[in-house]
Amino acid sequence: TDAIALVEEIQKGEPLITASCKEYVIHLVRRLQEKLGEKEDRKFYLFKVLRAHILPLTNVAFNKSGSRFITGSYDRTCKVWDTASGEELRTLEGHGNVVYAIAFNNPYGDKIATGSFDKTCKLWSTETGKCYHTFRGHSAEIVCLSFNLQSTLVATGSMDTTAKLWDIEKGEEIVTLSGHSAEIIALSFNTTGDRIITGSFDHTVAVWDVGTGRMLHTLIGHRGEISSAQFNWDCSLVVTGSMDKTCMLWNAMTGTHIATLTGHSDEILDVCFDYAGQRIATASADGSARVYNAETKKCIAKLEGHGGEISKVCFNPKGTRILTASSDKTARLWDVATGHCLQILEGHTDEIFSCAFNYKGDIIITGSKDNTCRIWH
Repeated sequence: TDAIALVEEIQKGEPLITASCKEYVIHLVRRLQEKLGEKEDRKFYLFKVLRAHILPLTNVAFNKSGSRFITGSYDRTCKVWDTASGEELRTLEGHGNVVYAIAFNNPYGDKIATGSFDKTCKLWSTETGKCYHTFRGHSAEIVCLSFNLQSTLVATGSMDTTAKLWDIEKGEEIVTLSGHSAEIIALSFNTTGDRIITGSFDHTVAVWDVGTGRMLHTLIGHRGEISSAQFNWDCSLVVTGSMDKTCMLWNAMTGTHIATLTGHSDEILDVCFDYAGQRIATASADGSARVYNAETKKCIAKLEGHGGEISKVCFNPKGTRILTASSDKTARLWDVATGHCLQILEGHTDEIFSCAFNYKGDIIITGSKDNTCRIWH
């Protein structure tokens, strides 16, 4: 696209782009075009094996830039790591049971939330490791959590069938989201922070108004437990994955069903959008992953080759590569356009349940049941 024409188009609907900053925006668009045009044929190599915890890991997560990552564990701690050196920076101790769900308040990254089987969520300082707040109120294990992008709220989802929204500054509960009839195992804020979705074992996904805690829509259609649910970047769509072997696409504003993406022969364990919200990737217990076009709803690639179920799938930030984590002890890197496997990341001695790219897309972390975390450059 012609950068000048594009910026003039954006200007029409965006009063913040005044004449004085137009040149700079054109410069930024051109830089973005250059970035997207760069050829990618990098191979990843094992940089470091971290014997992270004395008991199995539950989750790994990067901060926005990828300079730090965190690991949660059955040993009741969360550890903070320096990505560049692989050094352990600090251990967040205080939970009375498994630390299961973990997150940075990206894009800032100065806070960490940990959700535990001890029914509490804790908020920590990334820099000092100090615990700011302990959020109490759930009557069963916390299994998922998320910050809103504005970093004012943290949401927790629990086996007690509720989700709760907590005020980060005040350290208190704002609202309880009640309405599901079974455990909540997935939740996700939209970009603007005015909506949150919760996915449950009751086969439904609920869309909630963050300000009031009201349930706006129930997405009904799946015939099995929900495994994963996510908004796309512009908050217009919701994608859901289920144990019923299908993935469904919904209008986020109206809650109406748009499409059912079929093709997998076993449970769907993970789904995600690329950053542009144009493509959807699914990971299944049938050992394959698929890529669908969100616009046409057509399957554009089948990623086949793993020897076991795929529990996690994610796009690199550019949307050109997909990373999958499998019970076959490997992670694989795929070309989105062709569906070809570009690389197999081998070395873990047990199933890999977590994988992530940093923001630049040049570092990968994998977390395995072998109690190690691996950094790949």
